[in-house]
Amino acid sequence: MTDRKTIALFGAGSGLGRSLALRFGREGYRVALVARRAGPLEERVAELAAAGIEAAAFPADLTDLAGIAPLARAIEERFGAIDAAVYAPVPSDAGFVPAVELDGAKLRSMADIFTFAPVEVSHAVLPGMLARGDGAVVIVGGLSAVVTIPGMSGVGPLMAAARNYAFTLNAEVAGKGVHAGTVNIGAFLDRSTGLRAATAGGMPLDPKFLVIDPDDVAEEIWSLVTRRDRAEVILPPLPQA
Repeated sequence: MTDRKTIALFGAGSGLGRSLALRFGREGYRVALVARRAGPLEERVAELAAAGIEAAAFPADLTDLAGIAPLARAIEERFGAIDAAVYAPVPSDAGFVPAVELDGAKLRSMADIFTFAPVEVSHAVLPGMLARGDGAVVIVGGLSAVVTIPGMSGVGPLMAAARNYAFTLNAEVAGKGVHAGTVNIGAFLDRSTGLRAATAGGMPLDPKFLVIDPDDVAEEIWSLVTRRDRAEVILPPLPQA
């Protein structure tokens, strides 16, 4: 193995996943791409190879919690140590639920992808990071993890739990050379599957919804991983009180 670093992108979509792969790849990182569908992943691997970035596809369903540890081991077998892990899947079938309609069954149906899987990913990569005394874990969520938004419950409480976990984890491992952080986004990402779905059929996007460039989010995550001077980024930034 070489001394080059590796980033594992758990939820490597066409928006943020692509931007992260390019941002870290330009810095010499090898890129492990994880998502459900093999075809788009292989297309992304080819695109990155054309840009001079070494990458490999690891098709996997992140709701299969038992498969996450073997997935991490497969990445390590291919690339060596995982130096940075970013968890950022955006399920196409995940919707918001008004709190008055939320029950345990609905919450449980979304818990694997928004709460249990990011914890499981962290648990899988942390032993190697702690043994080396270096590494970073970033969990990406939405604004409803931070701000109360009426009518948009369900995923919010679950992402809030993952956010709390990231803060607690960072407090425990910061003195051991490992950084944990969270990025919460209150906008659609340009060039993403979510934005394409919202504007399918030529439907204009409601002006109340913002659109931000995933390259800007990738830059913030690069800063979290390398500078390690904060545990959270909220995009766009919340207005100051």
